Amino acid sequence: MNRFDKAGKNRPGWLHVLLPVLAFSLLLGLFGYGLQSVSALTESERLRTTKEAVVRAAVHCYASEGMYPQSLSYLEEHYGLTVDTQDFVVDYRCFASNIMPDITVIPRDGE
Repeated sequence: MNRFDKAGKNRPGWLHVLLPVLAFSLLLGLFGYGLQSVSALTESERLRTTKEAVVRAAVHCYASEGMYPQSLSYLEEHYGLTVDTQDFVVDYRCFASNIMPDITVIPRDGE
């Protein structure tokens, strides 16, 4: 009898395989959750910056020409505004040439 022989040496190896597999699965799940969270934040940031770009172009037009543009296409043609129409719907409603237009940006659900 060896006094320094470990008692657990004769145990089956399934426990030694199961723990790393569970740890790897947990880490993979946490990574997937983090990736999904970052993706959602990026999408909301794109929505915010799209609306800011349209507002900025409309204000620039008002400062340059003294009136707000009547349509979104005018901003695209004369002020270089580009909107990703595959991902967003931009509702641009101009009531009068001296009143700030109502600008709404909505994400499309076709994803």
